[in-house]
Amino acid sequence: MTFEPLPLKDAWLIKLAPFGDDRGHYARAWCAKEFEEHGIDPTFVQMNTVFSKAAGTMRGMHWQTDPAAEPKFVRCIRGALYDVMVDMRPESATYKQYVGVELSTDNQTMVYVPGNFAHGFLTLENDTEACYMVGEYYTPACERGFRHDDPTIGIEWPADITVISEKDKTWPLLGVLK
Repeated sequence: MTFEPLPLKDAWLIKLAPFGDDRGHYARAWCAKEFEEHGIDPTFVQMNTVFSKAAGTMRGMHWQTDPAAEPKFVRCIRGALYDVMVDMRPESATYKQYVGVELSTDNQTMVYVPGNFAHGFLTLENDTEACYMVGEYYTPACERGFRHDDPTIGIEWPADITVISEKDKTWPLLGVLK
């Protein structure tokens, strides 16, 4: 694996380093020692998958606050998606800044999303599936979110949003979050 720091403090782009032969390829997708060497706590308590039938499906933008902030390790295992994270830590030099990267089956890339970062993604292909490991248990009382089109952040999504849940559509704008 190779680790490339993203423009947001403590966030990483991680690329697999596949070894191939006539059978296909092999790649390590997780190594606690390598994650620790990059300042990432390798303790994860849940592994989740999410499948989206249609391209243009929006999921996000949400996060959990302390004491249940959720660091995430996200990988697209089928199809392609545009993954976005926003630093929601007021004390951070990159507070309310975002970064977006394409994750796909083809590019063998994943991201590490630190705790107290909002996260979401837009599918770019039909039948897209993501797998992610989470460092804290889901805690509804700590859940927060904001709209994907919040002008405070100004996320530039690469495609039209055609499917979105009522919950994600009605998150408040950041200016009205408490």
